[in-house]
Amino acid sequence: MSSATPRIRVACEVNGRPVEAKVEPRAFLIDLLRDEFGLTSVKRSCDVQVCGACAVLLDGRPVSSCTLPAFEARGHSVLTAEGLADEPLGEALARAFAQHAAFQCGFCTPGLLLTAKALLDSAPAPTAEQVSECLEGNLCRCTGYKKIVEAVLAAAGRSAV
Repeated sequence: MSSATPRIRVACEVNGRPVEAKVEPRAFLIDLLRDEFGLTSVKRSCDVQVCGACAVLLDGRPVSSCTLPAFEARGHSVLTAEGLADEPLGEALARAFAQHAAFQCGFCTPGLLLTAKALLDSAPAPTAEQVSECLEGNLCRCTGYKKIVEAVLAAAGRSAV
């Protein structure tokens, strides 16, 4: 009798490319992205969906990859910070974060960038209040949020009010 753990086939799109892997049923999306595909921008931190360090976009919407079973990504599109670098909005966000000193250690930055992209995709000209509200699920222990909000507004072509 075999004691091998059964594995589930997960085929999806990651950063614009079709990928496939077999994972344990209990594996989370963060495990698939980091361990199978080497996408280390996705950070493991709280493992309970409160810090945003593991945030990725699933079909354009932010999700916590630390609590989403990997098999739920089947047939969907996943975007990580590595893929964000290939998009004009991703480049604008990265430039704005650098110009506004919106990060220090950088641990939270990938999740913040992806969450900001999702906001700007749905609301291209947000207010400072909308940016703050959108980023509530992303914790930053280094900078405070003023510079982060300013950076997102700058990427959207607006200055802080």
